[in-house]
Amino acid sequence: MAATAALLGLEKTSLREQALVALRRAITSGELEPGRHLVETELSERLGISRGTLREALRQLQQEGLASAGPRGRLSVRHLDAKEIRDIFGVRAALESLAAQTLIEQPRRARAVGELRAAIESMEDASGRGLEDRIEADLDFHRLLCRLSGNETLLHSWESLEGSIRMSIMFAGSERATENMGIDRHRKIVNAIESGDAALARETIHDHMDGAARTLVS
Repeated sequence: MAATAALLGLEKTSLREQALVALRRAITSGELEPGRHLVETELSERLGISRGTLREALRQLQQEGLASAGPRGRLSVRHLDAKEIRDIFGVRAALESLAAQTLIEQPRRARAVGELRAAIESMEDASGRGLEDRIEADLDFHRLLCRLSGNETLLHSWESLEGSIRMSIMFAGSERATENMGIDRHRKIVNAIESGDAALARETIHDHMDGAARTLVS
């Protein structure tokens, strides 16, 4: 099998991290498609690393929800079904609405709103680029919302879903995924936080996530 861009040989520095980045990109780009067995001998050869280093990267992929263990512990690229996607976005709604409510209760809300608006500007800049850049800008916005809450447990919980969020985009395909990256949809979240109305912010985020899940599984 011919090597493609995401799985070319690696520099001999931070090999585990480089392997993780390369594998993550190969999965989220579809180069390694859902259900594909992750064969250690093949991948270690293509990446130019030892099988021990590869196993460390694969364990991290499993923790992130990008890979799952099947019979006899064999790892494969994770495949999400519609129910799992709805569940993921339901948990996201709970986490991000809590983040928004926490921001509203803080005296530094205006500063946080400014940072969120800057993240939306980054999304606008990315809208003319490729899908990978658009995905990263979108995730950056939502990660920032959680980080600005100051609740480290909340942020860690959101980050533990990040691999599953990326897989949900692979499930849907690029056309449906980009429908969820509309600037106005994200601006509504920031406007609700800026208003200081916690109930409105929670409702806006739940509507955002419900709509996103429906789009991805439609």
